[in-house]
Amino acid sequence: MSPEDVSPKDVNRELRELHELAAKQTALGEIRGAPAADPVNAPMIRHWLAAMGDENPIYLDRGLAPPAMAQVWTMQGPQDRQKDASPVDDLLTALNAAGYTGVVATNCEQTYHRYARIGEVLTPATRFTSLAGPKKTALGEGYFATWTVTWYADGEEPVAEMMFRVLKFRPREKRRPYPLKPAVNQDTAFFWDGVERGELRIQSCADCGALRHPPGPMCPDCRSAARSHVVASGDGVLYSYVVHHHPPVPGRETPFVVAVVELPEGVRIVGNVVDCPPEEVGIGMSLRVTYRSMDDDVILPMWAPRES
Repeated sequence: MSPEDVSPKDVNRELRELHELAAKQTALGEIRGAPAADPVNAPMIRHWLAAMGDENPIYLDRGLAPPAMAQVWTMQGPQDRQKDASPVDDLLTALNAAGYTGVVATNCEQTYHRYARIGEVLTPATRFTSLAGPKKTALGEGYFATWTVTWYADGEEPVAEMMFRVLKFRPREKRRPYPLKPAVNQDTAFFWDGVERGELRIQSCADCGALRHPPGPMCPDCRSAARSHVVASGDGVLYSYVVHHHPPVPGRETPFVVAVVELPEGVRIVGNVVDCPPEEVGIGMSLRVTYRSMDDDVILPMWAPRES
C-alpha cells in the first residue's frame, strides 16, 4: 500500500499509537542490560589502538581503556538481542511495522566520566528519551528517535554515556522514469533551474532588456549575445489550444490539452492545461502556473484555471 492509499484517519491513528508507545517507553526510565561478556582487557585495547592508529602509550601502560571504546565492551550479537531487550526495541519494531523501515544515524554525542580500567566489567543501561515526527526529510517522511546509553563499571559507577539519534523513514517508491524529458542545454538551463525553484523564468537581453521565449543564444532585437532573465508573475491567459486524443503519448493519458499561454510580460509559452476537463477549456480563460513532478527527476510547469 502506498502512502497515497492511506486515509487521514489511518494516519492520525498511526501517529497517536506511535507517540503513545514512545511516552510509555520514556516512562520506563533507565533499563539495565546484561553485563559485558568479558571484562575490559588489554588484547582488545591493543586491537583498537592499532585499528585507530592511536600510538598513545598511556592506555596500556596504565591499564586504561580509550574512552571511545565504551560501546565496544557491550556490543551484542543477534542472539543477545533476543534475550536482552531495551526500551528502544519495541518502538523500532512498531516503526518498522508502520512502514518506516529505512534507518540512518543522525547524531551521536558521547560524554566521558572517567577511564574504564582493565579488569572492570561494564554494564549498559538504556533510557529512551524522545520521538519526534512525522517530519519531511530528503530521504522521505520519518521519525527521529533518541535514546541515551550509560555504561557503569562493576554495576555502580558511571564511566561514559552516549546520546544516540536515528531517523526511521519510509523509503520513497521509485517512480517509472518520465519518457519525455525536456532538452536542457546552455540556452535553456536557466529556465529549468527556475522550475526546480518554483520560478517561471523568461530570458531577457542583458543589453536592451527585451524579453524572449523560447530561449535562444542571441537577442532578436539588438543582436546581443549577453543574456539574463526575469521571473514572471505566473499568471497567463489561454491564447490557443488543441486537445490531443491520438496517437498515444508515452507517460501521458489522453485526452490532454496542449495550450499556448500568453503572459502579461509579453511572451507566449507552450504547456499543458490541467485540473480542468478538456471540454471546459476555452480561449481567454485565466490561468496560473503550477508545477508537477513527473518522476523522481523531472518537474514540468503546467497551467491550471486561476481561482477568482
